Amino acid sequence: MRVTLAQTSPKLNRSNLEEVIKIIEANKTTTDLIVFPELALSGYLLQDKLHEDAWNESELTSLIELSKDVDIAIGAALRDGDVFRNCGLYFTQGKLVAKHMKVHLPNYGMFEEARYFEGGDSFEAFEANGKRVSLLVCEDLWHKSVHEELIGLDPDLIIVHVASPARGFGDDGLSIEKSWYEIIQTVACECSAQLVFVNRVGFEDGLGFWGGSCVVDEKGNIKEQLAKFETVIKTVEI
Repeated sequence: MRVTLAQTSPKLNRSNLEEVIKIIEANKTTTDLIVFPELALSGYLLQDKLHEDAWNESELTSLIELSKDVDIAIGAALRDGDVFRNCGLYFTQGKLVAKHMKVHLPNYGMFEEARYFEGGDSFEAFEANGKRVSLLVCEDLWHKSVHEELIGLDPDLIIVHVASPARGFGDDGLSIEKSWYEIIQTVACECSAQLVFVNRVGFEDGLGFWGGSCVVDEKGNIKEQLAKFETVIKTVEI
């Protein structure tokens, strides 16, 4: 299976959909699945801009159409009336087949997600291209209870949409990078599943996102790893 990691730098506006479409169009004939970061369609620090920039599902028909050629997994802020949710979406064969609503919304330090989003309450595994797939969004994976749920769901492929700011700079690298890799390697081993981790890059209001997107095999080995702090679109075999 060929998977394209789209380590992008979303802007805080709706122009991201145009860029996403360009990336899909450029890669759809050479890959089976394209994975984008958390909130790839809107940027991360939306705050009150959610009222302007969150998407209704009915506005994403272009992704539905493109998924007739290639599977698409993408992070988006979705609006349902006056409620906003941070979601991971999976499109395949001209349909939106999975919508994971981020369950664990960080609300400490630099994070204010629980102030603006309503959290989901469940995790699932669904069928796509003959595989059982589970979607998660960033903070979800930092909770041991979620690891236990994933083991029970028994996915073949775990996709994690991430918007992780760089923090913990040291002589031996980023502490947040080490923490993330330890988590995803552990989860891949626990579930005997392959895992695709796609983190964004770029800057928003003083926050810098570090990237480092990667693929982990079912034994916890990092098989492919993208550069930090750079926009990279790369197709890998898993």
